[in-house]
Amino acid sequence: MTTVPPALFESTLSSLPLIYRGKVRDVYAVGDDELLIVTTDRLSAFDVVLPDPIPGKGAVLTAVSNFWFARMGHIVPNHLLARRLDDLLSDPEERSQVEGRAIVTRRLKALPVEAVVRGHLIGSGWKDYQATGAVCGIPLPPGLKQAARLPEPVFTPATKAPKGAHDENIDFAAATRILGEPLAALIRDVSLRIYRDAAAHAARRGIIIADTKFEFGLDAQGGLVLIDEILTPDSSRFWPADSWREGESPPSFDKQFVRDYLETLDWNKAAPGPRLPAAIIEKTAAKYREAQRRLTGV
Repeated sequence: MTTVPPALFESTLSSLPLIYRGKVRDVYAVGDDELLIVTTDRLSAFDVVLPDPIPGKGAVLTAVSNFWFARMGHIVPNHLLARRLDDLLSDPEERSQVEGRAIVTRRLKALPVEAVVRGHLIGSGWKDYQATGAVCGIPLPPGLKQAARLPEPVFTPATKAPKGAHDENIDFAAATRILGEPLAALIRDVSLRIYRDAAAHAARRGIIIADTKFEFGLDAQGGLVLIDEILTPDSSRFWPADSWREGESPPSFDKQFVRDYLETLDWNKAAPGPRLPAAIIEKTAAKYREAQRRLTGV
């Protein structure tokens, strides 16, 4: 049986100034130009942070992101810095609290648009297609079924919402108005390259990446930098390839399992979120660990 460390809902580091707590990550300042980002075991669903953490989730997200960051370095730089926790946190208790779930990064401002890539028709994309025959303004062939593989992956950006609010899907023209045409086009092209590379790797491991989202920032020279997390069970829909069928929503190695459970409740998708039964927590943790094992081999 896999041993899972106690869940970390919220980090408490006194040696570094806390900048903010996001839905999942606690971010601390390291001087003026660097950040320590701690990925907790908090789980958000429908943009609401749930009261029950998923043990080990933060370590899984960190390991999976680091795997992909290293793999995608030939496509786009990322925000990671090769700094040791020992150099930043002198207190052994603070180090042990965040070991395996903390990274040191460059301090960059996130661009106000999320880069979403879809390879299959599911979620809000499926709802959009049912209503309009398109996804974020991109026309698709008629007669597609839920979970269908798209003829080609599509870039469908979204605006970034503050904590507690919902992101909004936009079309490429709207993204261009926000970012400018050259930057919007670069983000689209880089996102599609990353997705195609990742989808091919995942397919060899028996996983379909149905869709995913990326975040980017700019460095001091205006260069594009991949930030936040990448191709994790929080930012992607991972399906077991042997269970995928057109016309139905497949089982998943991500938090869709929790979303599906929450959809059975009488809950208005506003804070506070409902408590999760122990069985849902345990099965969710197992799905995250399985995604890591399949994708990274560890």
